Amino acid sequence: MEIKPLKRYSVQEIDQSLFEVSKKIYPRALTGWFSSWRWIMVWFTQILFYGTAWLNWNDRQAVLFDLAARKFYIFGMVFWPQDFIYLAVLLVIAALSLFLFTAVAGRLFCGYACPQTVYSEIFMWIERKIEGDRAKRMRLDNAPLSLRKFTLKTTKHLVWIAVALWTGFTFVGYFTPIRTLAAEVVNFDLGPWQIFWIFFYGFATYGNAGWMREQVCKYMCPYARFQSAMFDKDTLTVTYDEKRGEPRGSRSVKADLSTLNLGSCINCTLCVQVCPTGIDIRNGLQYECIGCAACIDVCDQVMDKMHYPRGLIRYTTEHALEENLSKRGIWARVLRPRTLIYTAILGLIVLVTALSLALRLPLKVDVIRDRGMPRVMEDGSVHNVYRLQVMNTEETPHRYKIKVGGIHDAEIVSDDSFAVPAASTTAVPVRVRVELEHAEPGSNKIYFTVHDRDDESVSVTEKAVFLIPR
Repeated sequence: MEIKPLKRYSVQEIDQSLFEVSKKIYPRALTGWFSSWRWIMVWFTQILFYGTAWLNWNDRQAVLFDLAARKFYIFGMVFWPQDFIYLAVLLVIAALSLFLFTAVAGRLFCGYACPQTVYSEIFMWIERKIEGDRAKRMRLDNAPLSLRKFTLKTTKHLVWIAVALWTGFTFVGYFTPIRTLAAEVVNFDLGPWQIFWIFFYGFATYGNAGWMREQVCKYMCPYARFQSAMFDKDTLTVTYDEKRGEPRGSRSVKADLSTLNLGSCINCTLCVQVCPTGIDIRNGLQYECIGCAACIDVCDQVMDKMHYPRGLIRYTTEHALEENLSKRGIWARVLRPRTLIYTAILGLIVLVTALSLALRLPLKVDVIRDRGMPRVMEDGSVHNVYRLQVMNTEETPHRYKIKVGGIHDAEIVSDDSFAVPAASTTAVPVRVRVELEHAEPGSNKIYFTVHDRDDESVSVTEKAVFLIPR
């Protein structure tokens, strides 16, 4: 066997390969079934994001994360720092959902609902409306500076900045009441932190969607790096059918493939031209592919013009290509152990979380004993003082009553009934009296029960200690 000598590379060639500046990508506009779904998701996510901030619920903003007051309002529910567990559960649900979607259909989230994809689509649409289609944008960028070029570029960036700042304003509006924030913007009365975060998120949107685009997906997003760990041979991915497409080559519409010895691919490169990350799907599955299926739409249109069957590029699996599986056979393999385990765990967590939220008591109580020494009264009784931190998580005021137990004849000698305003916390001082003969010297266990006077089922019991001097 002949052994070929290794090719030697010069230092200049190595430097060029390592530090070559990435070329700008000019995605071609297209229409199609998958393209329509991407725009449906753009409209859905942006109406949800921009619109929800302006919804009202019980005379307040429907979704508001009030960090200053340490209250999170989500429609009819109010969450406090003590409810941090729900945020952790939400993150777990999001992660498991991502794992499930990836195991079934690859980077489905990236292609249709990822904020980077959504805002890149919006910014590219603005770019096309102002500068023109792909060919016009390429000519404009290569042309020398002129008044027309300066005007078009300036207009595009001003519109981009306006969208980015509106996005930053809306994002901050979920943490500061958005109507108050809007009034402060109009009156030039924004605080320093509000100004910082509006411009910070505005700049992030402008930079990521306007300038970096595919660079975020390729180099900054960690999901692109570990996605392969969640793929298997039954994962649906955007795939080029090499058996059918090769050998590729141009030909006329009326040409006979059998005589030309060519595959279905006419080598038009439209699949590369529409790709937002600039890859050639014909080279196989690549981590840069975000699964947007733009190449499927444009390839199907070419197949229609050539009167070839659709599906040269399609969503399919490795097993389907190897074993020539039908659509029914592909979907039958979706119910495999990995997806069933993900679905079972995800469903269980969602069910438990929903039950927890449904059964969550709108009353929370913390008991703090006063640091002072217990007082021995003239009548031979001992008094201990406590502070009960009572939290009403509902958006209606409630009246509560306190009971004490654990020691025979223990009684509350202070006011045992009080009111707590809606969605607020009240500190209630409580004095407890116990006869000396009814308790042992030292620490004695007692408990406080706080219940709603209008609904006895809303009741919380907390433990405490009662001290008797030795």
